[in-house]
Amino acid sequence: MNKVLVVAVHGDDETLGCGGTLLKHKAKGDEIHWLLLTGPTENHPFNFSKDVIERRNKTIEKVGKMYGFDTVNYLALPTIFVHAVDFGEIVHKVSSVIAKIQPNIIYLMSNNDVHSDHRVAFDAVYSCTKSFRYPFVEKIYMMETLSETEFAPAIAAKTFIPNVFVDITNYIDRKLEIMAQYDTEIMEEPLPRSLSTIKALARVRGSRAGVMYAEAFQLLYEKR
Repeated sequence: MNKVLVVAVHGDDETLGCGGTLLKHKAKGDEIHWLLLTGPTENHPFNFSKDVIERRNKTIEKVGKMYGFDTVNYLALPTIFVHAVDFGEIVHKVSSVIAKIQPNIIYLMSNNDVHSDHRVAFDAVYSCTKSFRYPFVEKIYMMETLSETEFAPAIAAKTFIPNVFVDITNYIDRKLEIMAQYDTEIMEEPLPRSLSTIKALARVRGSRAGVMYAEAFQLLYEKR
């Protein structure tokens, strides 16, 4: 049995990046754990109302139940302002969760995503995967997040180049159903986070792997 940890900077990253893969892990009997870094919080610079915070928390709770996560770990960092949080504090909080769960598989955001929250979070999370401190980690995958990954600068060094493809044909409908819970994040056609675009990307990735629908990843580390 695997212990899988998905790191989402914002609620919906986990579904966009590896929702079908998480469902597949769960169906195989693996443990799945969710580390959610940010959200609308009290004392946020944008002054989110209590109603907005409550609605988002209810969505996170519902999504967690739909996946059947074994644990949901919410750090409540200020969304859009992760860069303003002390980096050492982020590393400490992430490290505590990883040490507690001891996952052997980690999925995390791409280091070149256009969103600054994603880039800062990648650096913090990846620093918590050194083998001499976290020997239980066996695989680390970088995932693609629509509306962030594909908007990285058109420079070879910043391009997402997948080398692992996971067949999610049996889970694509459930993935879209879960994504639909994030009603404030769904975009109208033909924008990146529209349901049809999410399905289209899975179809393109599936065609590369010879299956109907797939999710694509970059394998950053593998211990054999």
